[in-house]
Amino acid sequence: MLRRVVYLTAVTGIALTVAGCLGVPSFERRANWRDGEERACMRSRAVQASMWIEPVREINGKGACGVEKPLKVKALGDGTISIGPDATIGCPMTAALERWVQESVQPAAVAWFGVPVTEIKQISAYYCRTRNSQHGAKLSEHAFGNALDVAGFVLLDGRTVTVLKDFKGGDENERGFLREVYAQGCNYFKTTLGPGVKYHADHFHFDLARHNEAGTSRYCRPKMEIPPLRGPIGDMMIANQPPTDLMPAALASPVPMDAPIAYPPMEESVGPVPEETYWPRRVPPADVPMSYAQ
Repeated sequence: MLRRVVYLTAVTGIALTVAGCLGVPSFERRANWRDGEERACMRSRAVQASMWIEPVREINGKGACGVEKPLKVKALGDGTISIGPDATIGCPMTAALERWVQESVQPAAVAWFGVPVTEIKQISAYYCRTRNSQHGAKLSEHAFGNALDVAGFVLLDGRTVTVLKDFKGGDENERGFLREVYAQGCNYFKTTLGPGVKYHADHFHFDLARHNEAGTSRYCRPKMEIPPLRGPIGDMMIANQPPTDLMPAALASPVPMDAPIAYPPMEESVGPVPEETYWPRRVPPADVPMSYAQ
């Protein structure tokens, strides 16, 4: 009897181990451009270590999963916008998020609500899995720390705005804010997915995947009109800042608004594009909190 129990336990353990490995394709190899972009980002000092951005040990996951130079990001915007929970991502993704937050999210929040964002709610950063956790699919950009799923935002006045509840069902301000920051995301990230795309009803997915050999193609679904970037709000410098010694030219400005953008075939998009598009019409208040006016 004891021998049979030991045998069944061993078989069960092997079966669970095999089942756990089946979700991650063993044949997929890590593309050379990934480590190259991470190293270039770190050398450029586009992201620097701080109390809220902490370098952590290299991640070697199953198969090709992993991040050579991962960062534990607790907050963005010089510590003024917390990330909940902490996100483990790579340097390029951190740099892109910083610019999106400073140039799109904060100006939009002040315009629509009169107060800035103090927290971004994320539901997936580094995670060794396939795309949409589908068996047999290619690895997700999450498996390389090159993606972040944003589910909502917390404002300075305590209001929480979520993609699931407010992208289609919120009031005019909530819908307008979410649609603006989603559409602007198409300028800062190589992949931008949101409600209307299968598996993305409750979050915005942003990543820096290469959709063509040159890394210039962008995939944005649902495809929405991209509003013009705002000018300065108080002392907040918004878009098209000149590159500095700490920010390489490639990261200094998003893609020009009138630049043609090539999209790969829309294979996974389902459902209609949102019927309306809301863009801000109000003038933001002049008294922006100083912690957000650096």
